[in-house]
Parts: sequence; C-alpha cells; structure tokens
Amino acid sequence: MQLQTPAVMNVKAFLFTLLGLFIFSSGFAQRTSHTLKVSVQLDQSMKDAFLPDGRLYLFISEAKRGEPRRQTWPRSTNHIFAQNIEGWDADQLMYFDTESELDSNEDLVLVDFPDGDYRVQVLWDQNFTASSINAPGNLFSEVVELKLRDDQKLRLSLTEIIAPRNPVEHPLLREHTFKSDSLSAWWGKEMAVEFSVLLPRSFATEPNRKYPIIYEVGGYGSRHYRASRIVQRDSAFMAWWNSEAPEVIIAFLDGEGPFGDPYQLDSDNSGPYGYVLIEELAPWIEEKYRAIGSTETRFVEGCSTGGWVSLALQLYYPDFFGGTYSYSPDPVDFNHMQLVNLYKDDNAFVNKYGNERPSNRTATGDPIFSIRKEIYYENVQGVTGTFTTSGQQWGAWNALYSPKGEDGYPLPVFDPQTGEIDSAVVAYWQRYDLLHHTQSNWESLGPKLEGKLWVWMGDMDNYYLNNALHPFADFLEQTSNPPSDAKITFSPMQGHCWAFSRKEIIEMVGEKLKK
Repeated sequence: MQLQTPAVMNVKAFLFTLLGLFIFSSGFAQRTSHTLKVSVQLDQSMKDAFLPDGRLYLFISEAKRGEPRRQTWPRSTNHIFAQNIEGWDADQLMYFDTESELDSNEDLVLVDFPDGDYRVQVLWDQNFTASSINAPGNLFSEVVELKLRDDQKLRLSLTEIIAPRNPVEHPLLREHTFKSDSLSAWWGKEMAVEFSVLLPRSFATEPNRKYPIIYEVGGYGSRHYRASRIVQRDSAFMAWWNSEAPEVIIAFLDGEGPFGDPYQLDSDNSGPYGYVLIEELAPWIEEKYRAIGSTETRFVEGCSTGGWVSLALQLYYPDFFGGTYSYSPDPVDFNHMQLVNLYKDDNAFVNKYGNERPSNRTATGDPIFSIRKEIYYENVQGVTGTFTTSGQQWGAWNALYSPKGEDGYPLPVFDPQTGEIDSAVVAYWQRYDLLHHTQSNWESLGPKLEGKLWVWMGDMDNYYLNNALHPFADFLEQTSNPPSDAKITFSPMQGHCWAFSRKEIIEMVGEKLKK
C-alpha cells in the first residue's frame, strides 16, 4: 500500500470537491425552469351563474390524481396562486402571468416554474357567505394535464359549477336551517346556523315520551350532514341504533361560520355563536323534538375541534351540560399551542434552536409538514392574502381568540409571513385558554363539574395536542379545593382521535342516566 502525504491528500480532496460541484451543477441544470402564462375565460354556459366580484385561483398540482382545487391541505404538493378581482367582464380574459399581482403559498413564481408533469385547474370563488373555496355556487374548470418542458401558454375555461347538496330523507333524520336573531342583529344581515337531528327509534310510536339529548361537535369544519352519512352508510351503527341503543336524541352541530369553524362560542369576529347555541338553538331543538331539557340529561361530545369545543362548552356553561366526552381536544393550554409557547416564544415558525416547527407528524414521530407551510397554504386561501381569512384551522383559531382589527378582520396572532408573535394579541387569546380559565375559576367551577369530565388523548397525537392536555390533567389531579373527579386518559403511541367511538359515548351516557 502506498502512503499518501497530506499534500497529495489535500489535492485529491480538492479535485473531488470540484467534481462534486460539477456533478451537482449539472444535475441542477437539468431541472430547468420556464415561464408559464395561464389565461382564464368564462364559458358561455356559466354566464347566468357568474358574479363579477370574487377571488380567482390557479392550482398547479404535482399529485397524480384528484382535483387540484380540493388539494389545499399542506400534505399535498400543490402550487396555488390567487388574485382578487372586482368587476370582471364576463367576456374578458383574466391572466396568471409575470405581470399579475398574485398571492401564493410559496416563493415560486410563474416566470421561473420548474419543468415537470402537473395537473392544472382554476376556480372562481364568488360565494362570499361560505368560508370554503369549494362552496356551492363557485365555478371551476376541468383538470388539464400539463407537461411543462418549455415556456408555455395555457387557456382554461370555467365550465362547471359546484351544486348545492340535496338533503337526505330518512324517517329518523331531520335537517334544519335555523335563522338566528342574535347573529342576524350582530352581522346586520340575515344569518342562520344549520344542524341535523338523529331521533331515537321510539320517537314516532311514543309521542308523549321525552328523551335525553347529546350535542355532537365534529372535527374541524365538519358539516352537520355527517349525520346523513351515518344513516346511509353505517349499517352496523343503524342496526344497533334501531334495536338496543340507549334512546337519546343526537343533535349534530355545524362547523361552518364566517371565518371557518365557529367553535360554537362567542367571539369578537364571528359573533355570538355560544349565545345562539345556549339561548336560541338548543331550546328550539329540545322543545321541537321533546328533549327532557334538564342539565342532568344534556350532554356534549366530539373529537379534535369537537373535543375542544365540547370541553369548552362544559367549562364555560357548566350549569347547562351534564357531561362532556372529549377526544383529542385542540390545545387547552396556550403554553403548548402545538409546539409553540405563545406566552414566551418570539416566533411561531422557528424554535429557539433555529429549526422549523412541525405542525403534523406520524404517530411514530416523523414530521409531515411545518407550521410555516401550513400557514402559507392558508395565506393564499384568505381573501386578504393572510391566514386570518382562510377559513382553515389557524384562521378559525385566530378568528375565535383574537380581537377585531381596524380593517374589520381578526388581528393576526403572528405575522403571516415571518411568524413573529404579537404579544398584545396573545394576551387577548388568554380568555380562551382552558387551563387558565379552569385554574382561575376552580373554586366556583369545580363543584359544578363533578361527574362531568371525560377526556381521551393519544400520547403521540399527530398535532402535538397531548402536550397541552398534560398540564391540564396535572392541575385537575393535584387540585384539592375542591378535588376533581375528572377522567383523563392518555394512551401511549396512539395518534389523533384514535379512540373516538360514537357508540361507546352513547353507551356511557346510557350508564350515567341509570345512576
């Protein structure tokens, strides 16, 4: 073996470095970029349905299947561009090009778009009453396959309209749109909330009988018509419901509000949703469908967003509900807003070690996407170009917890682009910190919660929600003035909402009613 001197070794290392740089540069050069220009026209068939003001979206997805307009969650690889348009002439072309002022979910621009295979679609959001861009009345194009290998121009036509949903008919199911006087007065226009009711099997045959009631809150943005999917598709549940299930009413609350899910609570931005539920909607449902109408026979349950809402409703309205069954609730302690300590951290995107904070992980710990990426996906879906009006998760949290800004929109708790936290807005958020609320009011609140709290959490929750529940559980376990009998269960190596079972909740309610 021939020994090499340090000088020879240094020369070889230098040559290998140059070779590596050459290979890297050559590989990078193969990934060329191009200018893409997309024009959008309104198909003649859509003229009667078209409104001239709205927000135009361009989706350029790398997914192999599915409609790009539906791939607005950060797990997808979808390059999204949007622009607000006022007074669009139906005969005029609109453009996505290098001269357009566009919002985007990333730094990529159309003048420098990488070559590749994409699926392209446009959507015209003209439904200002709905928080989702895929709402009834909005227009969209067919999906076009694009093999981008050179500068390219593409024309897409708005040929389709999102149709309203048809109600489902079933002898035990009722669907309602309830006009709210309080919300209407608050917004200065007619406002309504929707809900569904699943009735017990003896409802029609025993007209004088009254029933306990469970209010179900769905996961983020879940619509009330999840009840229709149960009666149509869950044959095992319906067979049990029609034979041996405890006879209760289930009211399915709706997750649609002006800024996304309204969380069924009063807020400075969405209005008095808590008041509407307690003072308007629940009394109407309970009178119409013969609920017993007592605290001891009224329950609330849910998972994820529904887990937080069901727990919050029990804590803020302890005399109204007789028990909550909460699974994987959203952060109940803002010292642990996922991985962000809102009270102490300076930035939501980057931790003190300089690393990007993940927002979602597998149950074994692999990060899936970051808070920054999640917010950027929300920013492009907001009419203001920020997550505060996105109708998505952070936008809804922000709308519920934040004060209203001078522009009429919720003040952001952190900068939508940099993640810098606004401590003044955080101080406002504290009103909705469930641990803070519980600790501050425990002397009077504790006795009202006796026998009413059940919470479940996977200790590898996919959104890091277990971090916030632990100090909440520790407080309830340690407090003695008065002591708490809350049942909070953590399950190791389990993820988000893993244990949720509507059937088990109903059975638990049935057992509680026997006591």
